[in-house]
Amino acid sequence: MSAIVDSTARLPRWQTLTGTVMSSLIAAFLVFDGAIKLVPIAPVTETMTALGYSGDPMLARGLGIVTLACALLYAIPRTSVLGAILLTALLGGAIATQLRVGSPIFSHLLFGVYLGLIAWGGLYLRYEAVRKVIPFKP
Repeated sequence: MSAIVDSTARLPRWQTLTGTVMSSLIAAFLVFDGAIKLVPIAPVTETMTALGYSGDPMLARGLGIVTLACALLYAIPRTSVLGAILLTALLGGAIATQLRVGSPIFSHLLFGVYLGLIAWGGLYLRYEAVRKVIPFKP
């Protein structure tokens, strides 16, 4: 087992539980988001077109595969940090897209920031190694 997995044994129960719930919510959202992009349904195609992308279902499927890959990597404890890094990149692209089309700030543009904070917050609460890399000093 890696040190990142073993480090959860020393954590208070509330911290492990909160981090697990936060990470589970992000993983569930990513699986849902990736899955609906694999099936060529009208809302996905219409939204992609409204955001300035072509209505080609293959583009949506490609994004769905990338999203599901990020979700899978994030959900596996040994690769969760890599998944969070890739998820951050994916969310950066989503934020840039929302900025380009002039979406509302708090509901659309910053949604990727909210997801990123929850994803990294879940890892921060569960893994001491993440807390060492991102130290918050009182």
